[in-house]
Amino acid sequence: MAATDGPIPGLTRVDHFGFTVPDLEQARAFLVDILGCEYMYTLGPYQDSGTWMKDHLNVDPGTVMRELHFFRLGGAAIFEVFEYEAADRNETQPRNSDVGGHHVALYVEDLDTAVTYLREHGITVLSDPTSSSGPSFGQRWVYFLAPWGMQFELVSYPHGKAFDRDSVTTSA
Repeated sequence: MAATDGPIPGLTRVDHFGFTVPDLEQARAFLVDILGCEYMYTLGPYQDSGTWMKDHLNVDPGTVMRELHFFRLGGAAIFEVFEYEAADRNETQPRNSDVGGHHVALYVEDLDTAVTYLREHGITVLSDPTSSSGPSFGQRWVYFLAPWGMQFELVSYPHGKAFDRDSVTTSA
C-alpha cells in the first residue's frame, strides 16, 4: 500500500458505532429504557451459503446474522447492534486492556445524578466517579456495564476541560 500525505480524502465525521450483543431484546431494553436511545429500524436475518460473510464481515462463512437493530442517541450517535449465530463465537467481553478492548463514552450534564439513576436501575457502576487531571482537568468520569457486560462510560465537564481553556489562552 502506498503512503499518503494525509487522512482519508473526504473524511468528515464518525457515522455510527457497531457492536454485537448476545440478546437483541435485552440490548434494546437497555439502550431505549436506560440510555434513552430512539429505536430506528431492524434489518435481517442474513445468511450466505458461500463466502460473503467471510469476505465482507471477516466472520466464519457459516455465520448467521440473526438481526441488526439501529438506535439513535441524542439526535446524533447511531448504534448498529448485531446478534449473530456462529459456531466459533467468543462470548467473553474484552477488557479495556485486551486487544480490541473498547468502551462507549456518553456525555452527561450532571454525573452524580446520572450515576444515582444507573444504580437505582440495577446497572453495575464500577467505582465512584473519578476527577481527571492534566489536560483533562475539569472532567469527571465513571465506567458502567451494560447487562451483557459491555463497558460504557459517563463523562461530564460542564465548565470545559483544561486543554480547551489552555488552547484558547495559548492561541491568543
